[in-house]
Amino acid sequence: MRYIKWIGAVVGVVLLGGALIFFGNFYSKNSSKVESQKSKTTVNNKITTKKGIKLTGSNSDDQYKSVIKDGNYLVGKARGVTANQNGNQYNTVNFENGLLDVARKHFSPKSYIFQEGQYLDTKTAQSWLKRKSHDNPSGLNPEDNGKTDDGRNPYYLQSIEEQDFMTQEDSTLKLKGIVLGLAMNTEDIYQKEEYGVNFTQKIEDSTRIAKGKEIAAEVVARYRKMEGISNNTPIVVAMFSQSSDDSLAGGSFYSYVESKSGTKLGNFKSINEKNVVLPMQENTKNYQDMASGLNTQFVNFQNNIQGFFPNVSYVTGTAKYNDKDVKSLKVDITTQFYSQTEMDSFSNYVAQTAPSFLPTNLSVQIRIKTVEGVQTVLVQKSNSKTYDITRLESD
Repeated sequence: MRYIKWIGAVVGVVLLGGALIFFGNFYSKNSSKVESQKSKTTVNNKITTKKGIKLTGSNSDDQYKSVIKDGNYLVGKARGVTANQNGNQYNTVNFENGLLDVARKHFSPKSYIFQEGQYLDTKTAQSWLKRKSHDNPSGLNPEDNGKTDDGRNPYYLQSIEEQDFMTQEDSTLKLKGIVLGLAMNTEDIYQKEEYGVNFTQKIEDSTRIAKGKEIAAEVVARYRKMEGISNNTPIVVAMFSQSSDDSLAGGSFYSYVESKSGTKLGNFKSINEKNVVLPMQENTKNYQDMASGLNTQFVNFQNNIQGFFPNVSYVTGTAKYNDKDVKSLKVDITTQFYSQTEMDSFSNYVAQTAPSFLPTNLSVQIRIKTVEGVQTVLVQKSNSKTYDITRLESD
């Protein structure tokens, strides 16, 4: 009898162990399948892989998918090259962002893939942006005529930006169009002697526009000779007007032209784009008809914020207009707050107050800053009356 109990116990242990192994293997296999499927789904949502080329996803219909090659984002070969030091960061931001706006009108994000410029390299861009000379015959800026007054030949061209637009065919990406931005100076800052005093030479609008057309034609002709660019690749050239170094609004695009084939250019078409600083100052009175209503709203918002929180130093804004219609508004609020509770309370108050004063039919971004940098970003999407608050944590 004792042996029978012993045998039964052994059998029971074996059966229990087998059951544990079975269910353990079952769980392990099915768990792996779930994790693998989950990982696969996540990757497919973010990128599409074709022979080492990956495409980033896009969050909306007006955003482009862009190119990742060999695990790295494909950066522009000549990005950031300028004729001389650009003293206004707003020029750079408006130039790069505005060029994408021009591109969207010609190459829809639904149909094309964005690629940073890969045809104009840094060395070539630097050569083009220098003055034309015996040692640099490819310079697009005029030769130095030796004068040191307003009779000198200024630097007209400040920067070139290239954006490439592709389509995916089988396992490769094909170039289908190029958008070029040419940043033209409205003034040229120079020195009569090395390390000397800076002088400013104003450039007349008519001269800037005429020189810009000449440079655009020459740039298109040079691009047509580059390897990989066919005679029928559409090339769009957008002309940008740099603002002065002390401008808080930055420059804007004023025209564009398309070359559908060869070196022939179509007619230049105007872009009625303006950036207006709020509250408007004496030198922006020419925008009164366009922005007076928004300026009144902004001043009321400014007064309310500064009246409620006495530690607010100043409130400024920049409105982007296209064809006299405001498209977006960016607001900067500088405070002297130091505690997190004060910053949180102030951010919540701004989010509750802004819809009562500022437009709700357009995109609005509000940045709250201290001497330590941006602390909070509030964003209102177009046709919304609520702000999303993002608090930036310090190290």
